[in-house]
Parts: sequence; C-alpha cells; structure tokens
Amino acid sequence: QVQLVESGGGLVQPGGSLRLSCVASATIIGINRMGWYRQAPGKERVLVASITTSGSTDYADSVKGRFTIFRDNFKNTLYLQMIILKPEDTAVYYCHQAGAGGSFERWGQGTLVTVSS
Repeated sequence: QVQLVESGGGLVQPGGSLRLSCVASATIIGINRMGWYRQAPGKERVLVASITTSGSTDYADSVKGRFTIFRDNFKNTLYLQMIILKPEDTAVYYCHQAGAGGSFERWGQGTLVTVSS
C-alpha cells in the first residue's frame, strides 16, 4: 500500500509564502499525473495544480502566477510552492496520484493551510 504524506502547512499572514511537500512511500517515476487539491470549510474539494510525467503543469485560475507545482523523482516528492497567499487560500491541501486510464488513485491525509492576520 503506497502512502502519501503531506507536510508544510501552517498559519501564515496574507502575502506570505509556504511550501507543501508530499512524500510517497514508493517511486513516483511513471506516475501518470500528480496533483494538489484543496478543500475549504463547507466547500467541495477542487484541483489546485497538477503535473504529468512529462512535466506538463496545469493550474486553477485562482492560483496562476502564485503557485508552482514541481516534483523531485529522486526524493519521491511532490511540492507546491505558494506565494502571495490570500485568506481565500485557506483550506486543507491534499496530495493526489492517478494512474493512466484511472488504473489507480491515491490520496494523502491532507495538511491545513490557514492564511490570516
């Protein structure tokens, strides 16, 4: 059973930065798509950013220019660099892996990001 463990969340002031990490217990080489989702209180879980095996990235409009997703295959780690954080970025952030054709799907346990003064 492959596990995904997120870290890096916390309390930050508006305009601040955080870097989230997601360490996988197995290699991430060949994982079709990895991404970060977030779920704010009372709202649905939504995709924030994703990255494919080729390194192609995609971002939600609300985070474009502020968030960067990248991966380190040697460390089996997915990252989300977040800058210019806003109160509306407050949510639990989840790491996600998806196999080709929906062959599998994995989730981390989530890490809470709170943006508040």
